[in-house]
Amino acid sequence: MTTEPRLFLRVVVPPLGTHGSVECRPVVDGRDILADVFEDGPAEDPRHLLGPETPLHATGVPREVRLAEAECTEGCCGAVHVTIRREGRHVVWNGWRNPDDDELCLPEFRFDADQYDAELRRAVADLVWEWPARTVARLLEARLQAHSDRLAAWKCELSGVSAWPGEPERIVVFLFHPGLAAVEDDRPWLQFRMTFPVTGDDPAEQAERLRARITAEDPRRVAEVCGGSKAFADRLGYPWPLS
Repeated sequence: MTTEPRLFLRVVVPPLGTHGSVECRPVVDGRDILADVFEDGPAEDPRHLLGPETPLHATGVPREVRLAEAECTEGCCGAVHVTIRREGRHVVWNGWRNPDDDELCLPEFRFDADQYDAELRRAVADLVWEWPARTVARLLEARLQAHSDRLAAWKCELSGVSAWPGEPERIVVFLFHPGLAAVEDDRPWLQFRMTFPVTGDDPAEQAERLRARITAEDPRRVAEVCGGSKAFADRLGYPWPLS
């Protein structure tokens, strides 16, 4: 009798104070399936793979999911993609693809759907790996998304809230002006960032204080430009950073 493979989603966090990426690494029957086939970059951040709208959720409609990307970006040195679908009592992972490696070789995995769903629920709910700044960043991002209308009043749209192991006591809020649609439509746009320290206070209370502070007045007045171009900055009336 063939034993169905078992999936474990392992979150890896580098030592705080060191540079590195937080990763969600798929482990099948004890084997890190990315380790032997991709060395050009980290696995995807759990923020993307294990968020509220996790792309790992399997349905009858096949979905391609990126599991890892090269440090220098996918367009430069590749990435690992898999197609996920639900088929009866199984969740199937196949259709492996790396745009930079035509010889990527990983087998098809047919997971028991109950075990797969249980592991996905566990991984999404298990946040013990977070450090305080990462928790504040997650909570603040959710609060700002819930108050997107307040940011829209300042012609801003949330890009994300980040916390990195190399800077464990601060978070960075990224905003687009006038919005992500401008990027897609090739209209002038800028990205702004705001950096905040994180303390030992309750993470939820810190997130709410920061949410109120950011939405109380035009955040562009205190944020710094960190993306776009000098030409766009000139057209939108903002100074372009010198370095």
